[in-house]
Amino acid sequence: MCSNRQYTRDRGTVFLSAGVPGPVRTVSTVPAVPQRELSPDTRDNVIWRPQPRQAMFLARPEYEALYGGAAGGGKSDALLMEALRQVHISHYTAIIFRKTYSELSELVERSRIIYGAAYPEAVYLTSEHYWLFKSGARIYFGNMQHTADRHKYQGRSYDFIGFDELTHFQEAEYTYMFSRNRPTGPGTRVYIRAATNPGGIGHGWVKRRFITPAPPLTTIVENYKVVDPDGGERRLSRDRIFIPASVFDNQELLTNFPAYLANLSMLPEAEKQALLYGSWDSFSGQVFAEWRDAPAMYSRRRYTHVIDPFPIPAHWRVYRGFDFGYAKPFSVGWFAVDEEGRIYHIREFYGSLGGDRGLKMHPVQIAAAIREIEDNDPNLRGRHIIGVADPSIFDESRGESVARMMERHPSYIHFSPGDNTRIAGKMQYHYRLAFDETGLPLLQVFKGCREFIRTLAALVYDEGRPEDVDSRGEDHIYDMCRYVLMEQPLTPPVKAVAEWREDPLDLRR
Repeated sequence: MCSNRQYTRDRGTVFLSAGVPGPVRTVSTVPAVPQRELSPDTRDNVIWRPQPRQAMFLARPEYEALYGGAAGGGKSDALLMEALRQVHISHYTAIIFRKTYSELSELVERSRIIYGAAYPEAVYLTSEHYWLFKSGARIYFGNMQHTADRHKYQGRSYDFIGFDELTHFQEAEYTYMFSRNRPTGPGTRVYIRAATNPGGIGHGWVKRRFITPAPPLTTIVENYKVVDPDGGERRLSRDRIFIPASVFDNQELLTNFPAYLANLSMLPEAEKQALLYGSWDSFSGQVFAEWRDAPAMYSRRRYTHVIDPFPIPAHWRVYRGFDFGYAKPFSVGWFAVDEEGRIYHIREFYGSLGGDRGLKMHPVQIAAAIREIEDNDPNLRGRHIIGVADPSIFDESRGESVARMMERHPSYIHFSPGDNTRIAGKMQYHYRLAFDETGLPLLQVFKGCREFIRTLAALVYDEGRPEDVDSRGEDHIYDMCRYVLMEQPLTPPVKAVAEWREDPLDLRR
């Protein structure tokens, strides 16, 4: 274990207190509020001390840690302080990202207050966007406005990498920096930290990576097998954790500005749930805010869009939707339509390596997999299935089309072109997701269709086309289903529908 150490600066004291085992595993405490707002501790020459939840984040030993989930938890300060941990090492290099350069300005100004007070001999080089410390260590500020911008950092090495507002980034931007996270010299600890609120284009993948796999404060471990050129195998593992925090964990803020709670309470419901309470199921910019996944109601099929599976009657029509992808995921889904026109998503086949990475399967291989599913699934076997797909698979301008490849012997998988009208298709979702006065919607999903459930709830609006879904997100299943919905289009509902309210005891009835 590290022992307590104290470094005296010209304008205050920076405390480095004991952490967990490992190189430079200490907790740095430096100013977290402007000097004009400093606490009475400054009379004792202590510039700033972390609050309990911040200290918990700073003490984590995992390779990745995500901090936050709600507004006001002191996320940016925690990242800025974590970057200071190894500045006494001459070759130490760190970088903290925001999505755009303009968003970096607030972070840089915050660092001027924190780093300027704790390390008055350090210099910020404005033109190159980095702090140079007396030891020679450097802390950079970077942006990644476009996914291609990640290649600006190719060939560079960073001991510490931080992401502020991680949900503003796409998964490929975050994971690419793993390749840049390597030691710049002996004696440094190499790791990644991030902070965020729910919402944004990256909401879905961040939730999948940090929130869904395990409860908060639980270490998530993934194992990897690496094959050497000589055929030998290495088994490695990486770990990560989510540390939740909210304004209730920031007593400094509540003391200085108690009305901030009222500010958050005045927000629209979705934003209030996300920013005040850290809900990952409700956030600003969510396209389908009416989506409900209520496990207690699966068997009753009321006031939930996710339900328990059931046998499909022989006389119901069955559709097969398809959105092709190679480097990106492809999506196949099967849908049953009852006598009232209600649509049930009964099975899915999603070609993904995880997130927005495709399997790179040839159309003939996809067709063979579809044929096998339809020959063996009890709800599909022996039925006439109507195929509808993205019109682009019928393009023959560059050779044989994807559709013709899939029609070949022995699979014989046929599709017709779907209606690709984007806004009209999106509205079909809204019409069908609405609950009627009995609590029934016109679109429900078998609980086994996990990828549909995961990706639909995470879709956000496109800032450039505010009525449309942001296609930079994982929208492949959404598009596939949209083609099917447009085969059974609804007119806008005339009568008002019931507002969903949790009613486990059925008291409303």
